[in-house]
Amino acid sequence: MTNTAALAHLRTHARLATMFAPTTLGDAVNRLGFVQADPIRAPARAQDLILRHRVSGYRVGDLERGFARLGLEEDFLYAYGFMPGGTRQLLHPRLDPGGAAGAHVPAGLAAEVHAFVRAHGPTHPRDLEAWFGRDRAVNGWGGFSKATTRALESLHHYGLLRVARRRDGIRIYDAAPASPTADALGEGAAERARRLVMLVARILAPVSAVSLRGALSLMGRRNPGLGPLAPVVAAALKAGELEQEEVEGERYLWPARDGSWRHRPAPRDVRLLTPFDPVVWDRRRFEHLWGWAYRFEAYTPLARRALGYYAMPLLWGDEVIGWANVTLAAGKMHAAVGYARHPPQNLVFRRALDAELARMERFLTAQPAARRVPEGGPALRR
Repeated sequence: MTNTAALAHLRTHARLATMFAPTTLGDAVNRLGFVQADPIRAPARAQDLILRHRVSGYRVGDLERGFARLGLEEDFLYAYGFMPGGTRQLLHPRLDPGGAAGAHVPAGLAAEVHAFVRAHGPTHPRDLEAWFGRDRAVNGWGGFSKATTRALESLHHYGLLRVARRRDGIRIYDAAPASPTADALGEGAAERARRLVMLVARILAPVSAVSLRGALSLMGRRNPGLGPLAPVVAAALKAGELEQEEVEGERYLWPARDGSWRHRPAPRDVRLLTPFDPVVWDRRRFEHLWGWAYRFEAYTPLARRALGYYAMPLLWGDEVIGWANVTLAAGKMHAAVGYARHPPQNLVFRRALDAELARMERFLTAQPAARRVPEGGPALRR
């Protein structure tokens, strides 16, 4: 196969691997296995922008509204996000290098917060302020967070708490089911590592070997009990669980069983993607397949931005040809579209772009048919 043909196959694979036909919310999250979260709303949060392409009639906030009903979870895979319960089970128990036999036992304020949540049920971080005060602690970015919030995050990390739901984007925590025993830290780690490697490779397929190594490094730092993950990848390749192909010096990997994309053409439609969508997550692959460098510039000073604050990659068929900055003001949507080279000069593309902009506006402005009462129990009454 020529390099041109190989690149065309990779582009189609990248489009079809996770961009399946719209389905129900529960089925979509289960099929993806993980939906990355990001708090920026420009014009909506990343999780909503990911799911709008994969869930029939999806509207902003549907994930939060359906979270408890569907038994979903939040945790860190290679990034923080939403996931079915089965994915979170693979991430736990998490090794605590400072704990006896690797098991985490909270102490001090964390132990008190844990006892509070177990006694009172679903807890908003503000509920703890009245009880424990507003002391501050250094957070992971070098700034300050409330010490009680840091305790909640630590307890969640080690599986002692779970996110029961969100209220206006804020996590509501509840006690998690009993964690596996310390012995499970060693006994099940190899199989959990294998399944997690395969999951990440499937979500990002076809993923460049370099980017897969980076994603697994992020996962491994949060989960040292899984052990080294490079040998897991090598074993999966040897066993035929992963396939690989080298094109123009870049090696790509994907799960061997995921071959439904091979005989399907990419739809000729336009999709505006969040920068955290699996189709464009791998920036190394992005530049290789589509021939230009995308940069996420939300944290770039205004004077240095080339694409815009929240430039959304513009997918046309299986080609990413540009970007759009979408804003919503007074109930009206505005989209500023840019192109890496030049816009396609044909009516088919123009109609496809108009259709996507109309879908985006409905997604942003339509109200849900019925407002469901959040499930999982009320938050602590103050």
